[in-house]
Amino acid sequence: MVSSFYDLRDKDVVNIKDGVKLGEVCDLEFDGESAQITAIVLFGKLKFFGLLGREPDIVIKWEEIQTIGKDTVLVDYLEKPEIRKKKGALLDKFFG
Repeated sequence: MVSSFYDLRDKDVVNIKDGVKLGEVCDLEFDGESAQITAIVLFGKLKFFGLLGREPDIVIKWEEIQTIGKDTVLVDYLEKPEIRKKKGALLDKFFG
């Protein structure tokens, strides 16, 4: 199946491990030497309606893509552990 970036852009990406929608395809990464696509990129989720920016973008390796359907891309994505700052860390900088 031959697809273009236009065909992939804005397709929903769903993780087959838990059925969660991860986002929509917004960009592709490719290897300039081999001219092959290496990953798809999804925008990070908005923080507080976008006023506080975005979470980091999600990069899914091409090998993790299981199926590219008409409306959806199914991936077998193992989410990396989330690193959270301790509560009050900002106050510790001033008073600690």
